[in-house]
Amino acid sequence: MSPIVRYAPSPTGRLHLGNARPALLNWLFAKARSGTYVLRLDDTDTARSTQEFARGIEVDLAWLGITPDLKVRQSDRSALYDAARDRLIASGRLYPAYESEDELDRKRARARALGKPPIYDRAALNLTQADKARLEAEGRKPHWRFKLDGRPVTFDDLIKGPQTVNTSAMSDPVLIRADGSYLYTLPSVVDDIDLGITHVIRGEDHVSNTGTQIEIFEALGGHVPYFAHHNLLVDAQGQGFSKRLGSLSLSDLREEGYEPLAVAIMAVLTGTSLAIEPYASLMAVGQALDMTRISHGPARFDPAELAALNARILHGLDFADVAERLAPFGVTNQAEWLALRENLLVLRDIADWHRLVAGPVTPDIAAEDRDFIAMARDYLPNEPWDIGTWALWTGTLKEKSGRKGKALFMPLRKALTGRSDGPELKALLPLIGRKACLDRLL
Repeated sequence: MSPIVRYAPSPTGRLHLGNARPALLNWLFAKARSGTYVLRLDDTDTARSTQEFARGIEVDLAWLGITPDLKVRQSDRSALYDAARDRLIASGRLYPAYESEDELDRKRARARALGKPPIYDRAALNLTQADKARLEAEGRKPHWRFKLDGRPVTFDDLIKGPQTVNTSAMSDPVLIRADGSYLYTLPSVVDDIDLGITHVIRGEDHVSNTGTQIEIFEALGGHVPYFAHHNLLVDAQGQGFSKRLGSLSLSDLREEGYEPLAVAIMAVLTGTSLAIEPYASLMAVGQALDMTRISHGPARFDPAELAALNARILHGLDFADVAERLAPFGVTNQAEWLALRENLLVLRDIADWHRLVAGPVTPDIAAEDRDFIAMARDYLPNEPWDIGTWALWTGTLKEKSGRKGKALFMPLRKALTGRSDGPELKALLPLIGRKACLDRLL
């Protein structure tokens, strides 16, 4: 069976690294099995959902390498939800309840005071038609609750193994608000049935919802998908990421210059038994990962690990991989790329290093080194130059000046580049060229 999976973000904010985890896990699971990836925008929250956020989600997913096979919006599918609502009402599984939030709070407080679980008492099931008419005449509008079976619901989680959710310990969930709008649960189940979703891969914070959703699947006569609940990405303090707080948004990571593959590797492999290391491609990550490698503990994200991974990926790229991206920085040949790449944290850093080649450079020559630099200028070899020119030149200077080690190399580096750090001069020297070197050794 070719799987059909869905990623279902709400367009109410920018995607962050935590959101990227289920997006990528679903993508890699589907594509490794020639499956279908559905992007479902859960945009029923009309007060907070925006077109700008919806477009931003698609941009972020494309940047990560995800191209959905199908895109749907819940705001276009209300007729399906209404039909499911009517079926559940007709079968007696969806019933109206009229309590206000204050009344429900008081009921919960009383239950706690009596040492009972604060679950809904189903008082609304005892209302007569006359009771309902009286309440509505008072101006009350009902919210609608799904009547749970109140039984152990079992399922075999592809990550966590056998799970049991006892719905007898849960309140009948509200599926429809008093204003007629749907909460997440019913539209999600209806969409999964209609779209033929075979696998639901999502965060472990949804485990308890699964018992309820399985009962709704069954009440609507739908096929119950397989479930896989992965651990959640958390920061160094153990806190989850948040759209509202803008925690490590993908757009910010993109602006900061991180490679999408580095972000994807961190989002997928953090909290697994696989090492965080460079991979050749996103699909190579998917081929290495299976559900059994996802751990059950929190997936703790370290920003320093992302930075180190990003650098390692850049250091391993061939010139052909980045030639188009380098052109705006003036780097147009493989020799310069190979000389500079080991010093990069993000690709745009190459602009600073390219200036060591193309100039302008302000030489840094200490007063005590001026005679030595003048000697170095006199003994600068004639061209053509290659990677061996540096050793030839410094060997001569060592013999003539008696200098060695840092006392020999550092004054030359600072005179030629204006810096005390940077790429190896044996590779840099042929790129700078003899004329520019003579100008900088004044």
